[in-house]
Amino acid sequence: MDVKQKKEGLGMTSRRTRNRLVARLREQGISNEKVLDVINEIPRHLFVDEALAHRAYEDTSLPIGFNQTISQPYVVAKMTETLLSGPPKKKILEIGTGSGYQTAVLAELVEKVFSVERISGLVKRARRILGDIGYRNISFKHADGGLGWENQAPFDSIIITASPRTVPESLLNQLADDGSVLAPVGDGDNQELVLFKKTGTEFQKTVMEPVKFVPLLAGTS
Repeated sequence: MDVKQKKEGLGMTSRRTRNRLVARLREQGISNEKVLDVINEIPRHLFVDEALAHRAYEDTSLPIGFNQTISQPYVVAKMTETLLSGPPKKKILEIGTGSGYQTAVLAELVEKVFSVERISGLVKRARRILGDIGYRNISFKHADGGLGWENQAPFDSIIITASPRTVPESLLNQLADDGSVLAPVGDGDNQELVLFKKTGTEFQKTVMEPVKFVPLLAGTS
């Protein structure tokens, strides 16, 4: 059974509900049809607490325990669309596995995803959910996300799903030539989604829009 069959067999919610979410994302400016198709297919209700499953296809973030949240679908779509713009990406590093939902979206669109999470309970849950759905192109690591995954570098792109005040140099050093880092940079209520594109030893910075993420913390738990 392939991934698509497994997704369709895991408590499919109303197709109309999913279509409504995708229509809203289009209205908000998401134009990459591959990203929209993936958002439409992935069973987001599997990545939230059962008590909140009825809200899984609302365009909102939701708590997932451990003082963490599953990101708003618009933010997931926007970050994915931005990260995948330009030359094809084969190998992506995700800092902050969280619920595993963003991981799943990326895994549908690139050859290999390496995902690092500092909270062991989230790593275990995401590995189980994504494994049950049928993903086989994701590698997980329980570690301090700020350190990245050095022995798997270089990466075509790096996505950070928690907010650092500045992007750690250790992550910038793990980029391939012409690679990019996408991160919600800032502190508290003052965060902006920023894209850093590497050219030689220089980085071009593009500020995109205000966002709200949990902080990127050091260490593990």
